Amino acid sequence: MGSNHAHGHGHGRLTATGRHRGRLVGVLAITGTVMLVQVAGALASGSIALLADAGHMLTDSAGIALALVAALLAARPATAKRTFGLARAEILAAALNAAVLFGLGAYVLYEAAVRLASPAPPHLATGSMLVFGVIGLLGNLASMLVLFGVQGDSLNLRGAFLEVVTDALTSVGVIAAALVAHLTGFTRADAVVAVLIGLLIVPRALKLLRAAVDVLLEATPAHLDLQEVRAHLLAVPHVHAVHDLHAWTVTSGLAALSAHVVIDDECFTDGHAPQLLDVLQERLAERFDLHHATLQLESPAHAQHEQPAHA
Repeated sequence: MGSNHAHGHGHGRLTATGRHRGRLVGVLAITGTVMLVQVAGALASGSIALLADAGHMLTDSAGIALALVAALLAARPATAKRTFGLARAEILAAALNAAVLFGLGAYVLYEAAVRLASPAPPHLATGSMLVFGVIGLLGNLASMLVLFGVQGDSLNLRGAFLEVVTDALTSVGVIAAALVAHLTGFTRADAVVAVLIGLLIVPRALKLLRAAVDVLLEATPAHLDLQEVRAHLLAVPHVHAVHDLHAWTVTSGLAALSAHVVIDDECFTDGHAPQLLDVLQERLAERFDLHHATLQLESPAHAQHEQPAHA
């Protein structure tokens, strides 16, 4: 006897990124506008840092647009060939965003090293550089406010939030470099700040990439301890053993679990098995927030025919 305990609506409507598409659209509009302003500022001030910041925001805009496209794909209904629809597209987008973030961080570190080893850059219009750096910071702070409350709901939302944070740090770096260059003439300050920003970007990008790869490799969700899940199921009366226990993440906000549960023979003869199945699934939902659990109920005799290759 097996059962799949799930909600009656499509998987796409469960995805966290899909629920917050409006926020991503707002952040995309803010980021795109600030990017264009910073390009103008870079041309007006001659600041390479501002131009690099604009390029950074262009990359982030592309990443957010990709997340939106993925959310739309994830909202498409499931089919016989794709039983979870295209929900996993969100994770692919998150992995790509993380890779782009890592590449950007590595480039920032490389460019900073080149500038520190090179002769001083040409004179900057530090006043214009400062004004446009402040505009960039204000735009990034607005985007951070839009995403702050929901950035933990999805890998794509987390990625978008981290990208906005790095944009804000870059803007702070532009402001700091402009002030230092204006007040002291030390024009290498922008490269020093760039190193600090790069050292913040790289580990965060790697963390996001690892989380996305874990989902793609169907690793056990980070919030689940399978030993605790097994013990919780074994504590239910009439349950003898739990094997072939697997848990994985379909996409952000949608974890799934499957298991074979060995129960008393009389549960099948007295008609108690369906009620026991309800109890098991309710416990998984209430204790572990697992609403997509497939359980196969077995008699002790049937368990002897199972392959011993799984936990």
